Amino acid sequence: MSESPASYIRMVQHLIEKCLLHRMNKEECIDALNKHANIKPVITSTVWGELEKENGEFFEAYERERQNQTTEAKAAEKVIEEPARNED
Repeated sequence: MSESPASYIRMVQHLIEKCLLHRMNKEECIDALNKHANIKPVITSTVWGELEKENGEFFEAYERERQNQTTEAKAAEKVIEEPARNED
């Protein structure tokens, strides 16, 4: 790693922010950065944890929103599937 540790951490933080824009949770982000950017999971997890400490309210709201979207998506799937079941 030819770059300084601080710049490497900033790069990981930037990539985590991109994961957040794609509505990923911590595990999905860790997997994506490991697979696509060759960043060790422990590094992503550590940086994510520090971001959570510094921005607790944001991450709480982010996770609530993700859960709401998941719940809404499941409800929509049920509504779509019900007419199909009734046709059988």
